Formats: sequence, structure tokens, C-alpha cells
Amino acid sequence: MPIDWDKFDSDLSDIIDESAKKTDMQLASKISSVTRMTDEDVVELFPRPADAKKLAELMKIVHSADDRNNKVNKIVSNAEDFGGIVLTLLGKFV
Repeated sequence: MPIDWDKFDSDLSDIIDESAKKTDMQLASKISSVTRMTDEDVVELFPRPADAKKLAELMKIVHSADDRNNKVNKIVSNAEDFGGIVLTLLGKFV
């Protein structure tokens, strides 16, 4: 029986999309477990997993045992990465 490559590609794309959604929800759940945000808030504010990862990195810095100056320096040195995250959060909560 010949393989229907178009169907194969379509099915594969559907499987990839579904697994990405599951992964996104797992990531949102992990972040919401340490914040006041719900899973839905996280997914709404940070639909791209890369942005959710940046949020997690920012939270790690903020909640670290470092003194305030070290935290500020780390945030400033990553300002380009964190800028969009900060704008998103302030837009939601201010």
C-alpha cells in the first residue's frame, strides 16, 4: 500500500501542534504554581514558551538570595531579554 505523504505530513503537523500545546500548559502550570497568576494568565500573557522561560529567569533573579544591587545588575545586564517581559507584566497589573 503506497504512503499518502500529504496525509502523513498533515497528521505529523497536528501531533506536533498538540504536543506543543500540552508543553505550553505544563510550563504555564509550573510558573503559575510560584506566582499569583493562573495558568490561563500565563498562557495569555506569555503565549510563546521562550517568553515564559524569560519570565522564569527574571523571577529566579528577583527571588534569589543576592543583595539588591546584584539583582539590579543581573537584570540590567539582561535588560534586552527582560524588557518585553517587564512591559507585559506592568501592562497587566498596572
